[in-house]
Amino acid sequence: MTPQRHAVLIEFGKEGERMLHTDLLPRDTAVQLIDEDGTAVADERYALPDSDTLLAAYRGLVEGRRINDQAGALVRQGRLAVYPSSHGQEACQVGAAMSLGATDWLFPTYRDSVAVIARGVDPADAMVLLKGDWHSGYDVRAHRVAPQATPLATQLLHAVGFAQAAKHRGEDTVVLALCGDGATSEGDFHEAMNFAAVFHVPVVFFVQNNEFAISVPLSRQTAAPSLAHKAIGYGMPGQRVDGNDVAAVVAVLDEAMSRARAGGGPSLVEAHTYRMQAHTNADDDTRYRERDEVQAWIARDPLLRLRAHLTATGALDTATEERFASGAEEIAAAMRTALNTDADLDPEDLFRFVTETRSSQLDEQWDLLRGEIERSRLTDAGAGAGAAMNGARR
Repeated sequence: MTPQRHAVLIEFGKEGERMLHTDLLPRDTAVQLIDEDGTAVADERYALPDSDTLLAAYRGLVEGRRINDQAGALVRQGRLAVYPSSHGQEACQVGAAMSLGATDWLFPTYRDSVAVIARGVDPADAMVLLKGDWHSGYDVRAHRVAPQATPLATQLLHAVGFAQAAKHRGEDTVVLALCGDGATSEGDFHEAMNFAAVFHVPVVFFVQNNEFAISVPLSRQTAAPSLAHKAIGYGMPGQRVDGNDVAAVVAVLDEAMSRARAGGGPSLVEAHTYRMQAHTNADDDTRYRERDEVQAWIARDPLLRLRAHLTATGALDTATEERFASGAEEIAAAMRTALNTDADLDPEDLFRFVTETRSSQLDEQWDLLRGEIERSRLTDAGAGAGAAMNGARR
């Protein structure tokens, strides 16, 4: 027996003000505005963004792909410790950044470097954490981008709390919280969703479902029809979008962000996409997924899809394509230059800014580390002097 689909209506407005009703249930299929061949798809609810917006998105995709490729090369050269590539997910990354207003905040994960850069963070600064440094590498307040979170789903709680605080202060701020499908299996995800819904928090949860939580397939993570359906249990609307269609990502996120800004509360948007490369440089993805599956998703490449559409409509010519490629190469070159230089870091920075006033425990830890550093320096100096003396004897 086929379950009946019930239209579950909720009121969304400010402090009970009647503004609009919406269906909590996501669509049966993901929203798509440009298909795999680059052909526009009509939709009764979402409009295709204009050509200028799509050109800006395409430029972001070109730059994002080049950043992913360059970061991978820097890992192989030993200049980065690790890089979780978003190759294949650039439409989600660029679309997320494009949906943000000047007063909005982005709460990213470790795989969201392209979104962080698209928001305005210098590419080399966005890589500092992945190089192994202790801090995020950029001024979070200046860019309105929280530090990239490595533990799954922890940033969602921070995002909700930040958005709630902004609401209390009367600020025109919506928070976009990014996560992957694996994060939806964490308790922090559910706590964040519940609090956001109960207290009508201006936050949008953007789940990039790339089919695998490292090696765990989605089928082993949930029995729900989709991750967007999880929104129903919390009383917020959910929507599904083709995560390789940047036009659809922009349109769906724009609506969700506008809803939150108008006082409508939180939403959950699930993007169906695919991680076309390994989880990180330390992962062997051939152990848990078939090459045929990867090749099938490569055929849905978000960059090639938008290029085909823009070329067919006459919005993209060879000169513009070359200009975008040249700009992307300049970004890659700047990354190489910056990351091939080792900064002279002060080890005491590890203990600064942890708390307003340094505790006695931190003072003790710094004294221990300072002693280790001094002993190491003396050992190295002694070894150098010994080598010099041996050389002189010869």
